[in-house]
Amino acid sequence: MSASTTPQAPPRGPSAADAGSAPGRPAGPAEPDRAPAAEPARAPTENQSRAADTRALTQVLFAELKTLEPGSEAHRRVRAALIEANLPLVRYAAARFRSRNEPMEDVVQVGTIGLINAIDRFDPDRGVQFPTFAMPTVVGEIKRYFRDNVRTVHVPRRLHELWVQVTGATEDLTTAHGRSPTTAEIAERLKISEEEVLACIEAGRSYHATSLEAAQEGDGLPGLLDRLGYEDPALAGVEHRDLVRHLLVQLPEREQRILMLRYYSNLTQSQISQELGVSQMHVSRLLARSFARLRSANRIEA
Repeated sequence: MSASTTPQAPPRGPSAADAGSAPGRPAGPAEPDRAPAAEPARAPTENQSRAADTRALTQVLFAELKTLEPGSEAHRRVRAALIEANLPLVRYAAARFRSRNEPMEDVVQVGTIGLINAIDRFDPDRGVQFPTFAMPTVVGEIKRYFRDNVRTVHVPRRLHELWVQVTGATEDLTTAHGRSPTTAEIAERLKISEEEVLACIEAGRSYHATSLEAAQEGDGLPGLLDRLGYEDPALAGVEHRDLVRHLLVQLPEREQRILMLRYYSNLTQSQISQELGVSQMHVSRLLARSFARLRSANRIEA
């Protein structure tokens, strides 16, 4: 009878640990079959890539511009390419002024002037990135434009600068207190008088002109245009009063006083006679003579 045979296990292939150990060296502890995959690097966004390309192009153009003769055709061409490449910087700066109700095309055009000035003054050897150098110049040019040209009423420069401080203090105090600050709180914060705060607030309104045709908010009144130009019943007397004032100074002092007492103080002839110590009849004659002189002078003036 043949002996029963034990089934043989299939030969085992080399493990990952055996494969990793050198011949003749004891196998170390088993390592995991697969190492954890490293987190993939986050791809740059489209805006970041575009900004990086603009910076690189700007550096190349400035390096080329430095080798060219100012005023030459090549210099003008490279300078124009620098302006074109950095226009997004101007648009970014102009976007900060959208609340001023000024056309963005005008603001960008003004900011481009600041960009050109920055390009002409920039020195790449100083180790400063061009956007860092150019941004204050672009923003400053736009602010100067708003200060000198956009306001409907000219505001002194000191008051304009103080208005910027008042605006910042108002925002800070509103955040801190959860309400709009009072004039006294703003004045105490900035160490200025309340009158100066009120003047700054009024100066801030010079950015916006009120339409004559716009209805008054809240009170239901018609616009200013509908309330202007009505006939003032006292208007006709303005010319007459001016003429009388001119003729009155030509009378003797005593007669001037009698006319003033009669028609400005509304005294009767009896009261005037008591005031001057003369008879009422004499006062009446003086008044009649004054009127005759005034009529005569009026005919001469006419």
